[in-house]
Parts: sequence; structure tokens; C-alpha cells
Amino acid sequence: MENSRTVEFEFDDCAGNEDVTFGVSDPGFHVDGDLNLVPLRDLPHSEPVLFIRGLSARADDLAQVDIIGTRGRSAETLGVSRTGLPYRSKRSLLVPNISISENERGPFPKFIGQLISTGEPREQIFRMTGPGADQDPKGLFTIDMNSGAVSVSRSVDREATDSYQLEVSTTDYSGNLIEGPQVFRINVIDQNDNRPIFKEPRYTGEVLEGSPTGTTVMTMTAFDADDPNTDNAVLRYNIVKQSPDKPSPNMFYIDAERGDIVTVIAPTLLDRETLPTTTYELEIMAKDMAGSEVGLTGTTTATITITDKNDHAPEFTHPLFEAHVYEGSTGVVVNLTVDDRDDPATAAWRAMYSIISGDPTQSFEIQTNPDNNEGMLSVVKPLNYEASEFLSLLIKVENEDPLVPDVGYGPSSTATVHVRVEDINEGPVFFPDPLIVTRMENIPVGSFVASLNATDPDILEKQSIRYAVLQDPAGWLSVNPVRGTVNTSASLDRESPYVYDNKYTAVFIATDNGTPPATGTGTLIIHLEDYNDNAPYVLPSVARVCEDTYDVTVAVVGGWDKDLPPNAAPFKIELGTQPDLDKTWNVTRVNSTHSQIRLLRSLKKDNYQLPLLITDSGVPPLSNNTEVKVQVCICNKNRMHCSSAHSHRARFLVLLKLLLLEIFMSSFNYISWILTLYIPVSSHERTAFFAPKNIKLEYFPKKTFEVIFNCYYN
Repeated sequence: MENSRTVEFEFDDCAGNEDVTFGVSDPGFHVDGDLNLVPLRDLPHSEPVLFIRGLSARADDLAQVDIIGTRGRSAETLGVSRTGLPYRSKRSLLVPNISISENERGPFPKFIGQLISTGEPREQIFRMTGPGADQDPKGLFTIDMNSGAVSVSRSVDREATDSYQLEVSTTDYSGNLIEGPQVFRINVIDQNDNRPIFKEPRYTGEVLEGSPTGTTVMTMTAFDADDPNTDNAVLRYNIVKQSPDKPSPNMFYIDAERGDIVTVIAPTLLDRETLPTTTYELEIMAKDMAGSEVGLTGTTTATITITDKNDHAPEFTHPLFEAHVYEGSTGVVVNLTVDDRDDPATAAWRAMYSIISGDPTQSFEIQTNPDNNEGMLSVVKPLNYEASEFLSLLIKVENEDPLVPDVGYGPSSTATVHVRVEDINEGPVFFPDPLIVTRMENIPVGSFVASLNATDPDILEKQSIRYAVLQDPAGWLSVNPVRGTVNTSASLDRESPYVYDNKYTAVFIATDNGTPPATGTGTLIIHLEDYNDNAPYVLPSVARVCEDTYDVTVAVVGGWDKDLPPNAAPFKIELGTQPDLDKTWNVTRVNSTHSQIRLLRSLKKDNYQLPLLITDSGVPPLSNNTEVKVQVCICNKNRMHCSSAHSHRARFLVLLKLLLLEIFMSSFNYISWILTLYIPVSSHERTAFFAPKNIKLEYFPKKTFEVIFNCYYN
């Protein structure tokens, strides 16, 4: 083993070494005329193994050289050991790894390494495959098919690809494989061709005022695309400039290796309220090559904000504030102003106000104006001049955030507010409001209903009051303008649409004689008791039944009444007073409100009017003669075929109108006569119709009677 710049070796072809050529697998070395292995230049990066081949017409031999120097040392201190190959077959393919530098300049192609075969040169050719050869990026590397010399056709970029793995083999001229394939690698040696780049174009950080020296504010991070295993990617950080540079140009320090920015300034000087600004900008530089002078640099900006803590108590700008407010009014009466040196729009600056004393009735409220931090003192319950014309309030102000331990609220954090109440002419006040009375409906017109009572709050002034009706939806009431007595001017009706839940509501107005006059309103609610003034009625009014049926229930009818109990149910429902109705119909009670109608014998298809009498339970009771239309229909296949909806009587009334029209179109000779028509409504009843006395019979066309009678019977 030797540690020298050159290594001497021996080669003997037994013929004086004439015409011997030597080849070295690493192009950084060559063999001189004295059989010395000599580096061509400083080689900081060399493969650990290389091969020397000696070739002549009489000899062909190969030697392996191990480079035992450390990576990164120059060839001046390379340690080289000469060894013979431990074993060499008759044919062998020696394929060392090759290293090339990125970004090399031409001319291209450039020789970068030698692949060696022990076979006869004239009997074989070299072939190389893989990425960079016959695969993308194609043609980057080429091999001399005869000599095995490997060349690069253009510069390479380690940051794109840091190594290429290829295969080499030898074949005969017919393409038959002789040796290989064997894998070898071309490694790309890094050059410092990438500047450090910060992850963010601008960094922001915050530090609380008064923070201890050495407080970490933020961490800067840059990235270098060069080989991380070399100094090309080893970064060092530095603060280039601080702006502004007051009170010290070195308020912050950055850890050169980690990039942590920490405070250097003393806590007492890091006072947000005394610093020339609350925002500082630092120009940060990152340099590779471990910060050496030849390193490449990248820069960014770090913005540091000095944040506030609540180290200043809010203080009122005046110890005394004055306000004037009219009695009876509400709203803001005065704005209280404060000073706070802390950061605006933060909880350390935002004020909270409270009333300490002087408001036993809780007539005041104070809120914070979010725009200017002022306290808005408002009246929320109207004040009364006659009760108190002067009030004194004690107000306290605090921050939303608590103060720091060594700061407290002083006397300036409280203030006094004097409130003077101004007198106005107040309107009369009704008592009670509303006034509720109970009266029976239908009491006589002019009956007394209620007495209104309105008083004037201005007790220090003697004023008169006059009353008037303001709202009386049904027009039932009148009021005495001086005494305030309310009487009925129309009948009270509980069933009126103006009555809700048995209550009728009216509004009255009282006006004093002050300057200017003031008014007040009061409500009168009359609870109306029921009087039996509505006759009951029956529902439903129409029923259907099949002809030729009997002893069946035709319908269940119910009684209804607008009045209230006891002037309504129970109802008594019975047949009308016409003779022989009970031979065809029967009405029996179901419960207090309903009865059932039964058909006792079969009827033919037609419409029948069944007279009923319904009576309520009022005192005295009210009755109502009503009718239920019973349609007798032909029933087959679950369908009912009924006559038209008009009954006999309804049809006749229509025809009677036509008759009267005919009469008025004729001449008028007035005679008195009575025409009685016997028309079978059913087999048990007749109905008589009376003609007017002023009809002249001889001028009534005969054909008209025929039409009437024919229509009636049909």
C-alpha cells in the first residue's frame, strides 16, 4: 500500500513491451511511459475500485486497483493498493461503477469510463441497455461497441436523476451472447448549483409584550435541492436587517442552524405602548455550504408583531358627566368617554361599564359602543319628574380581559353622572287598564255599562280631563265627556261577529287641558252574558232512503243553537202539527242534542218535506218550526236514483212566480176570489195554496194552468 500521488506497477509481455497499450476504467487516471498510474486532476470523488488493462499482440492482462482514500480527499493524499485479481477466468467482463459530475461543459460526447472484457477484441462487440441508453432519456450514454469506452452525450442534472442503472454485455457479430449481462451504475456527482429557497415568501409571527429574553417567536425553514449528504445543502441562517432599528438594531436573534428567531431585547424595553412601532420586519438570509463565503444564498422577510397584554386600565376622560332627559322618554342620554393605551379592538382594550349606585329602580342601562369604546347610558324605564327631578349615578369601567397582576383599577376608572329630569305635560292614565265588566246582552239601550277613571300624572298642576270614544267597532257605546260614564247606545249582542270569546273590546281616550294638551288611552272589556235570543235549528236538512223500505232509520238529526247553555241543549225534537204525520214518521230522542227519524211505511220515489219542531232549554224556551227534506230514491246495485233536489213546494213557488209575471202582463180587472188546489203531496196530506185577491180570473190563460198543473204532478 502506498500513499502517494502516483502508483508504479509492472507489466511484461515477454517481448520488451513493444506496442503495449494501457487502458484505465476511470478516465480521471492514465498510465504514463514509466508504468505509473497518475491522476489527471484533483478527484474529490472517485470510484473505490478501478481496473488497468495491458494489451499487446502477445499479451492481454488485467489488474484491479483499490482506492482506499476517504471520499472527498484530493488525489494528493489518495492511498492506493495494488492487488492482482484473485481469480480471472478465460473470459470475463469487468464493469466498474462510473461517476460523473453534473453540469459538465462540452465538447460532447465525453469519455467517462471504460468497460473491459478479456475476450478477443475481434471476436466480440459491447452492448449497453437501460435508462439513458436505449430507454428514456435515450442516447444520454453511449458505448463504443469495439473498445467498451462509455461516453456521455450531454450534461446531466443530479437534481433530476442522481444515478443511472444500466446493463452491459458482449456478443459476437451474429448477436449471440458471450458475456453478461452485468449491471453497473453511473452516479451523478453533485455540484452546488441550487440556492436555498424558503418555504414561504413572507413569514409572520407574534410575541407578547414584556416577554422574557430568549422567547421563541417563530422558526424559519429553507430548502436546498442539492445533495443533502454534502455541504452543498447544509444551510446557515442569518438576520441581515431589522426595520425599524429602534430601540435596538439587535432586538432579535436567529439560531444559525435551526432557524429559530428569539427575543434578545430586555422585557422592560419590549413595551408595546412605548416602542416606535408594534410591527418589525426582519430580512432573513439562508446560505448553503454551511455558511461559507462561496455558498449560495436565499432571502425572505419575517414580520413580527408585538402583541398587547392588558397592562393599562381604562380611565374616564372626565370625573363628572351631565345628562338631561325628559320624563316619560327612553333612549341614550349621554356617551361616556374613556382612554385605554392597550391595543384597540382587543379584549384588553374593549370596555365594560356597570352602574355601581344611584339606580335603585333599574331605570338605566349602559352598553359599550363597539366602534369607539364609549359607554352609552340609556333610560330603559321612563322617569317621573314628579317623583324625582335629579339623580346621581356612579359608573365603573373595566376591560373584558383581566389586568395583569401588577396593574389595578384606580380612581379614574369610575365616574359620576348627574341626570336632570325635565318636566313635560303627561297624558292622563287610566286605572285600571283594561277595565273589565260583565253585562247581559240585549239590555235596554241607554243602560249603564261602566265608569272610566283617568288621572293626570302632573300632580303639581291642576288640570281637567275629558273623555271620548276612540274605538267602538259595533257602535254600541257612548261616554259622558266629563264624568266618564259609559252607556249603551245600541243593543249588545253576544252573537255579533265583533264579540270574541264572549268579550267585546272598546278603547277610550282621555285628554287634559295642558299646553299642549296630552292624551292617554284606556281599554274597556265587556264580558257579555248570554240571553236566550236565538231559536235552535236542525242539521242535517236533507236525508235519503230507498223506496219500498219501511221501519228504518232515515236520519239522525242534531239540534244547534247560537246561544250558550243553559239556553241551548238539551233540545226537544218532535214532529210538526200536521195531521197523520205519525202514521208515516216517528221521531225518538238519542241524547240531549240528537234525535232519530224513522220511516214507518214505504213511500214511492219523490221528495218529501218533513215538518219538525225543535225547542231549546232556555227560560223561557224558544222553538223553531223547521223541515227536513227526505228524498225517497230507487236503489239498485248499490246506487240510489233520486228525484231532482227541488221538492213539490219549491217547484210550485217557481211556477207561482211565472204565474204572477203572466198576470202583470195582462189587463187588470180587480175581483176577489180564492183558488184552492188539492194536490196530493203524499197519500195522507193535502196542501192548500191561496191566490192573491186582485187576480182577474177570466184573463188568466187556460194553457198556463195546464202547464202549472202538469209540471206539479210530474
